[in-house]
Amino acid sequence: MRVLITVLFLFFCGITTSGLYAQKNEEPLTRLLFVFDASNSMNATWQSDRKITIARKLLSDAIKEVDDKPNVELGLRVYGHQVMIEPGKQDCDDTRLEVSFRPHNGALIQRTLNNLSPKGTTPIARSLEKAAGDFPECSNCRNIIILITDGIEACDGDPCAVSRALQKKGIILKPFVIGVGLEDEFKDTFTCVGNYFDATNEESFENILNIVINQALNNTTAQVNLLDDFGKPSETDVTVNFFNEATDQLEYGFVHTLNHRGNPDTISLDPIITYRLEAHTIPNIVKSNISIIPGKHNIIAVDAGQGDLLLKIEGQLGENIPVILRKRGKLETAHVLATNQRERILTGTYDLEVLTLPRTIIEEVKVSQDKITTVSIPEPGALNLSLSTPGYGSIAKVEGSALRWVVNLNPSETGQQFRLQPGTYKLTFRSKNSKNVVYTIEREFKINSGSSTNLKL
Repeated sequence: MRVLITVLFLFFCGITTSGLYAQKNEEPLTRLLFVFDASNSMNATWQSDRKITIARKLLSDAIKEVDDKPNVELGLRVYGHQVMIEPGKQDCDDTRLEVSFRPHNGALIQRTLNNLSPKGTTPIARSLEKAAGDFPECSNCRNIIILITDGIEACDGDPCAVSRALQKKGIILKPFVIGVGLEDEFKDTFTCVGNYFDATNEESFENILNIVINQALNNTTAQVNLLDDFGKPSETDVTVNFFNEATDQLEYGFVHTLNHRGNPDTISLDPIITYRLEAHTIPNIVKSNISIIPGKHNIIAVDAGQGDLLLKIEGQLGENIPVILRKRGKLETAHVLATNQRERILTGTYDLEVLTLPRTIIEEVKVSQDKITTVSIPEPGALNLSLSTPGYGSIAKVEGSALRWVVNLNPSETGQQFRLQPGTYKLTFRSKNSKNVVYTIEREFKINSGSSTNLKL
């Protein structure tokens, strides 16, 4: 039988996530659940001894190193140890929690391991499903599963589907998979379950197991470099959020800062999680699938060069009109700004749509690093419309031989006012009481910046 030793990390969160623990300066309780393969195939010889003997010893040694650590509890689930496998018959429910979580129970786990007799089959998917429910409720815990198995799924379960479903629900994180003696054609089988590592002997398995446990117990430092257009980490004072890529749950949030030396400040992140970074620039920056390297200071670089944009209305310092910001050539709205307010914008070329009457379109506005880009539009004028009777109609702007619709009249009001951009307009109106199109009235008028135009019908 092909030999496989798989180590999977599953993460089961309560209400508060690990990143938010760091924000509160509260150290969570880390609970490690070892899911151990005691199926019949563990009787086979591998390297210097039987697989069951080697796995017991290496796991026992690892447990001794963590059992006395503060804020750590251990548990043990075993599968394939209750019902003897027979030709054409196997018990795919052969999985049980043997040692529940409590402090300093490493010796009990070791005794339980020593009393195991490999018998049955390998229900990996079923064991993962059951293991997810082995953790009592806790509002400040990091719940991690380490699965050790010598074979691929032997029942009808799909470990990949289970892993994806549990990750989606936030019960687990992307697992780590360590394969021993697995042929190349089967290695891809586990890439959908988690991160795959190939252990070729007892020493490499021991090293990988220790590395994995170390990752489970320790956070890793990181810094976010918001790079300007010259490649320097000079941008700052931006809200940055780290989300769990699998669950979309917020793990860590802060306002970016530079320390007294001008360097981005250091943060602490859980290396087990794959992150999505969102920086609240205008428009937002999103960087996905960020993996943290354990035991190393990680530098996360993000292109975030910015300049200032000011859209001025001539002669009107206090009037604020919404402005739709779009990246050049894109239809989706990147942000909504306001006139007469300077905003910090990512460098690039934009199209602006100012919600004047009619709307003012300004194309190819270039924002440069640390420069102020100022765009001006004319001050609107006012149309004071007085009607002898309520009616139906609209205002259109005259553009050569064409008419550009601007706004409809309020059919219930006789006195109406409109703020219009400078230009020539045409009013088309019919009284409510007039039931014939011949009673339609048309009037052309001009609007000048900062001036009022009175029109009486």
